[in-house]
Amino acid sequence: MNFSENWISLDPSADYHQTLDEVQQTVDRYPGLFRDVQTYLNERIEEVLAGSSEPIVVRIYGSDLDVLRQKSAEVQDALTGIDGVADLHTDLQTDIPHIQVKPDLVKAAHYGLKPGDIRRIAGTFVSGDEVSDIHRNNKVYDIMVWGTPRSRQNVADIRNMLLDTPGGGHVRMSQVASVRILPTPNQIEREEGSRRIDVAMGVDGRGLGAVVDDVRDRLQAVSFPRGYHAEVLGEFQEREAAQGRIFNYGLAAAIGIFVLLQTCIRRFRIAVLAFVTLPFALVGGALATFATGGLITLGSLVGFLTVFGIAARNGILLINHYQHLEVEEGELFGPELVLRGSRERLAPILMTALATGLALVPLVVSGEIPGAEIEYPMAIVILGGLITSTLLNLFVLPALYLRFGRVSGTPPAQETTG
Repeated sequence: MNFSENWISLDPSADYHQTLDEVQQTVDRYPGLFRDVQTYLNERIEEVLAGSSEPIVVRIYGSDLDVLRQKSAEVQDALTGIDGVADLHTDLQTDIPHIQVKPDLVKAAHYGLKPGDIRRIAGTFVSGDEVSDIHRNNKVYDIMVWGTPRSRQNVADIRNMLLDTPGGGHVRMSQVASVRILPTPNQIEREEGSRRIDVAMGVDGRGLGAVVDDVRDRLQAVSFPRGYHAEVLGEFQEREAAQGRIFNYGLAAAIGIFVLLQTCIRRFRIAVLAFVTLPFALVGGALATFATGGLITLGSLVGFLTVFGIAARNGILLINHYQHLEVEEGELFGPELVLRGSRERLAPILMTALATGLALVPLVVSGEIPGAEIEYPMAIVILGGLITSTLLNLFVLPALYLRFGRVSGTPPAQETTG
């Protein structure tokens, strides 16, 4: 009754961003309603991460609903005005009318009625009850028992309801139970054995981490009674954990790459030189992300690691070829060796970059379409990183090898003049 979703399918020829803006403008015309426009994949991911579809959720735990509502109002007031917070709201937990039928045990026993029988009869009379099924033409139809509409219009009708007694007589509901209207919560959310209520918000025009820091600072000014506490949850929490895992795996991968460089090149100084130049390959990915107005996401981080690996592979092959020319073919160390090695490795390096880049072009051209929330930023980073990694391998690495790659005691190539 207090929540609904409208799913919209877009024509493939429609401008995605323009259509999304028009949808947002349409829903913004209805004041007093909390609304959120997002793709199916984003909503499902966010609900799995935090049980909510908002990026930031302040979840308040406690036992008494009135105290929870009071504290949620205080939290919402404290968070109002934070730069970057959008659509700040509290879960709609309000009291709604509820008919309570409370049997009188003494009076019910006098007529031979059990409390469960009284509640069950009242529930069947007002809400209906399924008693059987009809199977016809491979379809199943429910058989319901329900009071007639004119006999369940108000509380007085329920009080005057006649109940069958075990002795064959009848007794009115009001004679064996009290019937009254009481307020009851429209929903009660529980987690970890405690009731909870959420104060949720979106983020617009500012980094998610910076907004979360401000939210935590503001929460420190809100005091909670004993047995009540608040936690900041949402998309950012899982993102921080995932980024931490990726950082650890990336560090392990970097160590592995350095070990491979040392194993393949067999000269510590050259291995260090090749390794410290690898971050230059990531510059293109960072610039491409900045140019498209995007933020660093999990897909972007995967893209950076991919570019890092491609640059390391090409660097290993290039330096190994230099060493092969010098050791196996007797080429003297100097500009001619570097030029020859670079020319001979030019085709493999360009083919690697072009083949990978062409495979990613469809993802980049299609843009931020629904379903590509992870692949699109990854493709942007890899495509931009391929440009700088190729420049690194063709220009920067040969020059540095020429400057630092000569083994001590090895004479440089002598120029001859005619």
